[in-house]
Amino acid sequence: FGSSDLGASLLGSIRRGSGEGRAKPSERKREGARGMGAYKYLEEFWRKKQSDVFRYLARLRTWEFRQLPAVHRCSRPTRPDKARKVGYKAKQGYIVYRVRIRRGDRKTRVAKGIVYGKPKHQGINKNKATRNLRNIAEERAGRKIASLRVLNSYWVAQDAKHKWYEIVMVDPYHNAIRNDPRINWICKPVMKHRELRGLTSAGRKARGLYNKGKRATKLRPSSR
Repeated sequence: FGSSDLGASLLGSIRRGSGEGRAKPSERKREGARGMGAYKYLEEFWRKKQSDVFRYLARLRTWEFRQLPAVHRCSRPTRPDKARKVGYKAKQGYIVYRVRIRRGDRKTRVAKGIVYGKPKHQGINKNKATRNLRNIAEERAGRKIASLRVLNSYWVAQDAKHKWYEIVMVDPYHNAIRNDPRINWICKPVMKHRELRGLTSAGRKARGLYNKGKRATKLRPSSR
């Protein structure tokens, strides 16, 4: 997407596929005044998930991801614009892992679905997870590659059975990280396994710390 003509044609195809008409005069004036960079076109592309182009690419992408292990390393981010928003830099010391998570609720692990106890505990199928799937994906990546630190994550794909998330991880022992004042805070020993203690963005959301306003004070310092 280095060429503005290519980006403009892609955006046009996205809008036609999503059923949008012509841009409003105010939008045309605003876009013409400052222009749109490559990352802005990518952001617009990922926002129109019902477009023909996106649905075709998503079908190919999910097929490819299904052939890969549940946790595997990516050569580069699938969404470079989103990866940069959550802290990724294309430099040494930053690594991206992709994690596959089963969608839906979890069943109670009992033999033949029989609970020898009170009726209160006999539910099998409709157990709702306290944490979100993105936080669970971060946890699995952090356990798998324990020497790295989990910085953040984002959604990349899903089908009827799975969701895929990409986890931005940092090598705390790499000199490029230790010498960078913007990221070397993650090298502190207290930052080990942030994902297991609910300190990442997904973990804070699961703890309810993003709620604001009245009655949100009861959620601090964590959900009760």
